Amino acid sequence: MIFSSALSYLALVLTAGTLIYAAIIDLKEFKISNEVVIILSVLFVFHAGINGEWARIPWNIGLAICVLALLLMFYLPGHVGGGDVKILTVAFMWTGIDCAFAFSVLLLVFVVLHLAAVKFGLVQFAHPERARANRVAFAPSIAGALIGAFILGCR
Repeated sequence: MIFSSALSYLALVLTAGTLIYAAIIDLKEFKISNEVVIILSVLFVFHAGINGEWARIPWNIGLAICVLALLLMFYLPGHVGGGDVKILTVAFMWTGIDCAFAFSVLLLVFVVLHLAAVKFGLVQFAHPERARANRVAFAPSIAGALIGAFILGCR
């Protein structure tokens, strides 16, 4: 029991570290790699398996597919970047339906804080020549919201 609990927390720490890495790369390059999304997905399955929540996996994947379908409607006309679609999909897979609302509220708070920081010049782009006026890195907000959901007990 203690061993599985330690592995469960290790999976959460690795997930948080991966999210922070994705946030930093997104801020610098406006890019979220497929490898990061795969790592987050594998960590979710590992975490659910360690905790004996095998029945949860199909439901969470179902929610992620629904979120993906919704986000594709915003991606196709170019309102949302592909990396944001990928990481949001995997984030909702982690939260599941039980914690989707809490995650969404936290995401809204972090997005508003991030946009305010950009507006007031508190966040500088690493490469200003790459930054376009309508381009915002959302991975930091997504990472903050998912880590916040973990802290609230959603896992």
